[in-house]
Parts: sequence; C-alpha cells; structure tokens
Amino acid sequence: MTKQQRLFEVVRTGLAILIALVIALVIILVVSDDPGDALYKFLLGPLGSFRHFGNVIELMIPLVFTGIAISIMFSAAQFNLGAEGGFFIGAIATAFVAIKFNLPPVIHPIVAILFGSLVGSLFCGIPAVLKVKWGASELVSSLMFNYIAFFFGLFLINYYLRDASAGAMVSFLFKPTALLPKLVPKTRISVGIFAAVALVAVAALFMQKTRWGFRIRLTGANAKFSQYSGIDTNAVVVYSQVIGGFIAGLGGSIELLGMYTRFSWQNLPGYGWDGVIVAILARNNPLFVPIAAFFLAYLRIGADIMSRYSDVPNEFVALIQGTIIILIAASSFLAKYRHKLVFKEATRAVSAGGDR
Repeated sequence: MTKQQRLFEVVRTGLAILIALVIALVIILVVSDDPGDALYKFLLGPLGSFRHFGNVIELMIPLVFTGIAISIMFSAAQFNLGAEGGFFIGAIATAFVAIKFNLPPVIHPIVAILFGSLVGSLFCGIPAVLKVKWGASELVSSLMFNYIAFFFGLFLINYYLRDASAGAMVSFLFKPTALLPKLVPKTRISVGIFAAVALVAVAALFMQKTRWGFRIRLTGANAKFSQYSGIDTNAVVVYSQVIGGFIAGLGGSIELLGMYTRFSWQNLPGYGWDGVIVAILARNNPLFVPIAAFFLAYLRIGADIMSRYSDVPNEFVALIQGTIIILIAASSFLAKYRHKLVFKEATRAVSAGGDR
C-alpha cells in the first residue's frame, strides 16, 4: 500500500467516524428533553474530572491488548474471534497461580501473567490447527470455543477456586504478592499500562521489521502468491493465531491482576469483541491501536456518564459503533475516489517511466 493509499484509508476512517458522530448527535437532539446537557455530558463528561478520565485509561488498556491480538490475526487473513475466550481463559489461569502459588512479590505476577498468556495462546491456536489439518473455518470454531472457555472457566472457579464464604460465585482472594501495583492514585490504573505501551512498540516492530511479520502480511494479502514464493502458509496460519492468543491471554491476565483482588466475572467481559472494533478502526496497524482504543474507551465512558446524568440511555454508543463499522467495512464507501487515486498514481508512474 502506497503512502497516498494509506492516507486515503486514514481519511476514510476519519470520515466514517465523523458521520457516525453526526448521526448520533442528531438523535440526541431528537430524543432528549435537554439535548444540550446530554451532548455536554457525552462529549466532555470524561474530561470533567480526574476520576472520569482515569476510567477512560482503565478501559483503554485491555482494548489495546485485544486490539493488537485481533490485528495480528486479521493481518494474516485469519478471522479468529477467539480473543474473547483467550482473554477470559487466560484470566482464569492467572487466577489459579495468584491463589495457589506462594512466590516473591515481583516474581509472582510475572509467573501468573506468563501462565495466563500461554493458556491464551493454546486456546487460540486450536482453531488454527483445526483449519490447517481439517480445513475447519477458524471463524466458526473460534466462536464456539469462546463459549467452551466461558463455561469451562466458570466450572473451574465454582468447583476448585470458589470462596464459599463470599456469598457469590467468586474466587478466593489473590495473594497480595500477585497483585499489580497501582500507578496513579485515586484510579485503578496499574503498571499494566507500561506493558500495553511496550506491546504496541514490539508488535509494530514485529509486523514491519521482521521476516515473520512480513510473512503474516504477505499471506494475508495473497496466500497463493505467498505459497508459490516458498512461504509455509500453514505455519503462518498457526503462529499468527498463537501469537494473537498469547496477547489476548496477556491482556486478560494484566486486567485481572491490575483491576481486581479476586476473580468475579460472571460473563464474558466483552473485550475480545471490542478488540475487533479497535482492529478495524486501526486498519490492523499496531501503531494506530492505542488511538482507536482510546477513542472507543472515551465513547464508552462518555455514554455512561450521559446515561447517568441525562435521559439518553447508555446503549446509544452501540449506534455509533455499528455505523462506523458499516461505513468502514463497506467497500463502495468512497470507492470512486479510491479508483481516481489509483489511476492518478498509475498515470504518474507511467509518465515517470517514459521520461527516463
């Protein structure tokens, strides 16, 4: 993809977001008795206090992990949606280590997080192996495995890690040595944010500067050409999804140890599904994932504040998300301008060749 085409995709994504926001604002004007206040709460509510802005960053962190996990798998044209299950089952594995192991303060969270990440990689690797060995669709199998992870995880919590004295289906308290320290006072922002920043840098270097990342991108662009070029596309299919699962499990582990003192999730947390939105907004580019994650987190927190202090429901943000995805996924959206851009570049290249 040329520089002009990349710029076009950025403009196209920005225009889709702008259209979605305009539609959302029009709806607020129609349905709200006090649209001015509702708009203020939605657009500026997250900036209204340090705590609210901290909520945005707290929500952004897991979205970075799942967004990058999905981006790597999607870059290889592997539509594995198992990041949701990998995030959840990785957190279950981390909870086991955080409860059952007695380790020093620094070593304990590292071991717990690595174990959760490895379980996440194993989980997302299963659909990849099924595809390579038997041609099973990774889209279908990963969706089914998400619910296997959910019910199996709750089984483990309920029968092996449950604190019966708590009065709810929650685990025992984690050992204090396993918890990630908080970074910002009066918020739940943990040192996990440093892991998210490091992951963005490592993922960008991996995808752009290594032969493994190049093989992922080339296989995603044209699998048959990659195969004819000598690339083992089956290996790419497997390791792209294993890496994505590792990152999803890493995100679940850091989210659990950074935000909670015991495992208490009663449903799939939804960060894997949100990671799909983040990856789409970021165009599968790890460097753009933090921006997309911040944008989605800001929308979510703004909608939550608006629903609590106005008459517009929280589900309103789903309208914005759906509109953005539809416009970005629609190949005909601004297709005429894309064709003009490609034609102009081709004409310029021919002219430059003729001059030489």
